[in-house]
Amino acid sequence: MAQLNAYVTFNGNAREAMEFYRDCLGGELSLMTVGESPMASQMPDKKDNVLHSTLKKDGMVLMASDMIMPGELRQGNTITLCINGGTKEELQQFFAKLSEGGTVGQPLTEAFFGTYGELTDKFGINWMFQADNA
Repeated sequence: MAQLNAYVTFNGNAREAMEFYRDCLGGELSLMTVGESPMASQMPDKKDNVLHSTLKKDGMVLMASDMIMPGELRQGNTITLCINGGTKEELQQFFAKLSEGGTVGQPLTEAFFGTYGELTDKFGINWMFQADNA
């Protein structure tokens, strides 16, 4: 079953922010840096940046990263709605409908961590799609 979660982008301080949120909200925090991923050789200058993190507590899920997409981080583009999980067919259907009249930043593709894609809908809202390879 797909879930809708908030995904926050930071500019190099995602670890600090997510540890703060864990201390405030409780829960289990998992972090992966660029250096711990297959992307390490492609981005050696960002090896300590958080590639992906997840804070889970009961039904709450907050995700974050230091990975700024093309352009610069500015107030208003730091939070993305993330559809996480579900079937590949379900993600494809959501992606197709939400991209109508919008801009696709990354078509749905298979990555080392699962299916992934990004778009900005016709209202200017950023969306991310992710499903594990399982």
